[in-house]
Amino acid sequence: MKVWIDITNSPHVLFFRQMIRELETDHEIIITCRPLANTIDLLDMEGLDYSVVGKHYGRNKIAKILGFFIRVIQLALVVARHRPDVSISHSSFYSPVVSRLLRVPCIYLNDNEHARGNVVSFLFATRILVPEFLDVRKVVAQRANPAKIRQYPGVKEGVYLWALQHQEAAQGPARQAADTVFVRPEPRTAEYYAGQTEFMDELLLNLQSDVAVQLLPRDNVQREHYQEPAFAQLEVAVKPISLSDIINRCILFIGAGGTMTREAAVLGIPTISIYQEALLDVDRYLVSTGLMAHNSSPTAQYVRDFLAAAEGRPPNKELLEKGRQAHQLILAELVNLGDPDRSPKKPLKARSNA
Repeated sequence: MKVWIDITNSPHVLFFRQMIRELETDHEIIITCRPLANTIDLLDMEGLDYSVVGKHYGRNKIAKILGFFIRVIQLALVVARHRPDVSISHSSFYSPVVSRLLRVPCIYLNDNEHARGNVVSFLFATRILVPEFLDVRKVVAQRANPAKIRQYPGVKEGVYLWALQHQEAAQGPARQAADTVFVRPEPRTAEYYAGQTEFMDELLLNLQSDVAVQLLPRDNVQREHYQEPAFAQLEVAVKPISLSDIINRCILFIGAGGTMTREAAVLGIPTISIYQEALLDVDRYLVSTGLMAHNSSPTAQYVRDFLAAAEGRPPNKELLEKGRQAHQLILAELVNLGDPDRSPKKPLKARSNA
């Protein structure tokens, strides 16, 4: 079976890593990507083969719309040569459209009910997979056919963090003395984000003299901004840092929304979301269970007080176990959709190696 995976943002490299390792034993994997954030760097770190198709068109809405159709055509030309049996993506608005054009069954995953691109993706996808904490009524409101929808256990991050934790445990304790606050700025070019940019500047200026701060920029614009002299005491990452390294060094994670913030919360790291827009359902679940705090405009004193009172926890076993179950469910859906002759009684089993 040939499986096409379109990876359009850096978090999805980790999301698909374990699946790719398991699938490539018996199946051919075709990976396409676009050069956004740290996507290509992370694919290289994982040693994965891929084809770069298209580019990101920035914040301008007209450019985004035109760029969407351009990349759909580019993808169709590239993918058609491979003749895949099935496709899967997370939040790639392109994949379901290209799959329909090529008559390839498609699985589309998303955990962001605010993403307007879902409307087109839900329409063309063969199967729609969303986390259990995302209200299905919101998915249906974006024109998804209820018959296509499947909910998987837990949150998206658990789908791959369970394997990472298993690997970490197998390698033995390697945790360093945690001493760093990690900060992830806002997703300024994202289609779903209309909030302020560089709104954390005052907070960072007031924090940088108190504690070691590692900033994880999303792109070169943010990297160059936080390398200005005013932020001289910040450590700004110039290349991707592995999740394991972050876990080992992090005493507090501050994120302006997104995957890395939820990863920290699931792994038991004290976490503050400062996302400026309405919270996603999955984020509201993490806040309601006390795994994550939300404050859209925290002061430096709030962060100091939070840090003083915070205690690290072990990774959330319930969400990790649900993630393992979700991983198996997604693989079974993929194999059964791509190979109708395969008996549903024998789904692909998840392995624990990462």
